[in-house]
Amino acid sequence: MIRFRPRLAPTLFTIPVVAVLVALGVWQLQRLEWKDRLIAERATAVAMPPARPPQTLAEARAMEFRPVVDDGRFLHDKELYLGAMDPGGRAGFQVLTPLREADGRIVFVNRGFVPTELKDPATRPAGQLAGTVNVRGLLRIPPEQKPGWFVPDNRADRNYWFWVDLPAMAAADGLANAAPFYIDADVAPNLGGWPKGGVTPIALPNDHLQYAITWFSLAAALVVIYLLYHRRGGDSA
Repeated sequence: MIRFRPRLAPTLFTIPVVAVLVALGVWQLQRLEWKDRLIAERATAVAMPPARPPQTLAEARAMEFRPVVDDGRFLHDKELYLGAMDPGGRAGFQVLTPLREADGRIVFVNRGFVPTELKDPATRPAGQLAGTVNVRGLLRIPPEQKPGWFVPDNRADRNYWFWVDLPAMAAADGLANAAPFYIDADVAPNLGGWPKGGVTPIALPNDHLQYAITWFSLAAALVVIYLLYHRRGGDSA
């Protein structure tokens, strides 16, 4: 006969730990549902036909990641530099350039990536387009605050940015009437090859199912260990 004789200390340890592991697994399933919905919404937006840029933040929120087309003049002397790496791991910057529309509104355009050695505009003069230009890209909404504690503070005094903060960027450039959104330029090549557009992350990592399976498996393993630990053979007497 096999008897089950639970002990107090292992039981007090196992129950809350299993509860936490199961809760983490459920949370990952909820994250999976959220991520699947986000991926579907982004794919739908990217596939829509190009539109003119919105006028308000409310309109922009409904258009995030949708292709847009805008016209204006680049203010190349007010370029801003967002620290970045290309897909191959090369360090450099994404170049954000203010675009002045015909009515005077400023729309920041992320024109794309340049390696560190091409940060100086003088090293890529062909890409400094003059006159009225036509910009095509995806509409983006900047974060309302620093994305996380691990992200460094922006250094406006050095024109070195770690995250897009449009009000601070407009202030650093001395510009008023800046739109509350920006445009990530598409992959259409610039003269001279730089900057290289198309930097928007379209494909999102989605490992939440694997994480959920891991947490549930740990919970199940701990329950099995607990049961095996407390198995006792029956007394022969």
